[in-house]
Formats: sequence, structure tokens, C-alpha cells
Amino acid sequence: MTARMTHAAMTPRRVPVSWKDPPTVPSAVHDHSRWPVGDQLGAGNHLTPAKRLEALALVREGRLFDLGHVIEIGAPRFEPVQTPYLLLGAPNWQGGIRRRRLAGATNDAGANLERIEMTTHVGTHIDALGHFTIGAEMYGGRDANEVVTDFGLEQLGIEQAPAIVSRGLMVDLAGLDGGAHLDAGRAIGPDDIETALAARKLAIRPGDIVLIHTGWGRFYMKDNPRYLSGEPGINLAAARWLTAQGVTAIGVDNMAVEVLPGENDPEVKMPVHQHCLVEAGVYLIENLLLTPLVAAGIAEFCFILLPVKFKGATGSPARPIAMV
Repeated sequence: MTARMTHAAMTPRRVPVSWKDPPTVPSAVHDHSRWPVGDQLGAGNHLTPAKRLEALALVREGRLFDLGHVIEIGAPRFEPVQTPYLLLGAPNWQGGIRRRRLAGATNDAGANLERIEMTTHVGTHIDALGHFTIGAEMYGGRDANEVVTDFGLEQLGIEQAPAIVSRGLMVDLAGLDGGAHLDAGRAIGPDDIETALAARKLAIRPGDIVLIHTGWGRFYMKDNPRYLSGEPGINLAAARWLTAQGVTAIGVDNMAVEVLPGENDPEVKMPVHQHCLVEAGVYLIENLLLTPLVAAGIAEFCFILLPVKFKGATGSPARPIAMV
């Protein structure tokens, strides 16, 4: 990239695009205007030392809940954009011993290594702010033509995401319609979330991580075709309501956080991703394992998630935990 392009990519601006929003999509409100020009943290700016101390104060018993699925061969993925997870075990202990013997070693030290191939959006993972665009526009008004390269993102890669230690809130909506889980295509709106929080006498504070349990995660690796056929999730109104509360991230026990098919499908695709990542700078956490936390009846907790710093990547596999 030339020096001129690097400078341009660092200067957020409104990017002209070649399409117009359908009339079903309200005019965008760009929440990132609250942060300094050139910002790459987005709503991660809410994660102050005081916010982390608030979260850590919720740990009184030392109990830990693992909220991540095992990433394994056969993990559900959206074809063709998501490639399969593949692990190849080589070199192995036998080859290692053979090579070391030839070098004069006598203690037969074997070692096992592997090569892993995967998209960073398979399994439990967090999206980088550079994962989505609105036309050619990215978070902070950046031009995707200048940020996205053949070798990753020049800006807004997952290495820019914060280490998350914050207050977490669980919103259990699985039984909202009388069953064990919500059905595919069931949109979760602001009222659904607000009512559930009020029932637990909880309110969202800036920097919180809001996790939503739909029950759809029961099909992960149990019935992948059904898991991928559609999903319950938040609609655009709920996303806008949550970002207006100042959340840092939204996580759901499904593939994409948002309801699929969407309310205005096929004219409008993935509007929650566009709003959260591009307009609001709010992170999305997908394929969560929320059942153990829900079964324990816990609605407020210390949430911890550390993205792996893959430079220029649009996401990262993660092992989020909740502690109380």
C-alpha cells in the first residue's frame, strides 16, 4: 500500500456507494461519531479500569462457566463463504524421534504438532469491526477499497479488538413462545429483551456484554442442517436499542446473532451486522454455549473474552467465560 493510500485509509470519511438503501431500512445513525477520529476500538472504549473492577466485583464464589463450544471437524458453517475446520497431525512423535536419533540424541524425545485450516468464523468466535461493510463504507467512515487487501485488513482487524473483562447480562428468551427454544425466523425485539431484564431487576449499563439465550444452540453439532437452516435472533430494532444503551458486545447461541431469515428478507440481508459493526462499533459474539449458565439461574456475572491477535483478520475463535 502506498503512503498516500495509508493516509487516506486512516482518515474516516463518508464513502460514496453505488446502491441505495431499500425503503424498509431506516436512515443510519452512526454511533461511532462519539469516538475520536481514527478510532478502532468502537464500543470497546467503554471498557475502562472502573468497568473492569465493576465486573470483577461480581466474582464472589469463584465459579466458572465455559461459554464456548469445542471447535472440531464437522463444526457448522455457512457454505461457500466459510471453509471447514481441518486439523492435520504432522509432524508426529515418530518422525521427531527419528530425526533426533540421526542427530545423535538417545533419549527418544517425541513431539506432536499439527496444521490447522479454518475460517475465523467457525465455532465460538467474535467478529472484528472490519468484518462487514455498508457498500464500501466501514466503521468510522473508512473506505473498504483502501482498508481491505488480499492479505487481510489494514485497519479494524481483530488485533485491534479489546481484551474484554466486563459485566455480563444473560437474557433467557428460550421459553418466550412456550417451548424449549425459539424457532428459526423468530425475531427478538427490544420489548422482549427489556421485559426479560426487568423481570430480573436488571438494567443495561455502558460497557455491558449482553448475551441472549434462544435455545437454538441445542442443535449445534447435534443437527447441523437444522442449525444452519435459519435461526431465532435479534432484529434491527433490538440491535439499535442495545447499541443505544452503550453495550460493548452482543452474543447469542446461534450462528449470526440476528434473526434468519430477516424481517425484510430477501430485500435486506444482515442488517444487524451492518448496524452493530459498521455504524455502532459494537462487537458480535456467535455460536455461544449458554445452557450451563441458564441452568444455574445466573443473570449477572463477570464476562471475560480474549480475542487472539490475528493481524488483519475479520474475527477470532474465542473461549469466553462467565465467573460469579
